[in-house]
Amino acid sequence: MDADSVIHIGRQALEVTILLSAPILLVSLAVGLIVAMFQAATQINEMTLTFVPKLIAIAAVLMATGPWLLRQITGFTQRLIENIPFMIG
Repeated sequence: MDADSVIHIGRQALEVTILLSAPILLVSLAVGLIVAMFQAATQINEMTLTFVPKLIAIAAVLMATGPWLLRQITGFTQRLIENIPFMIG
């Protein structure tokens, strides 16, 4: 196993990580921004007000994209395990 293959596997792992975390992070960012604008407009400074909508939105995103996320991570793992003989020899 040479340095190029290690870098390639690391790059693929980072791409899969970004791909899996992007929907959750983007929805959390959008909901946080909307709640922050609401708090600024109404001058309500309650910390739990931001937590509950984010929690609900993240749960909804995980339920909606869960099968796709699972297929992505299992596909990556399966490809990685299938390529073990080629990495060793």
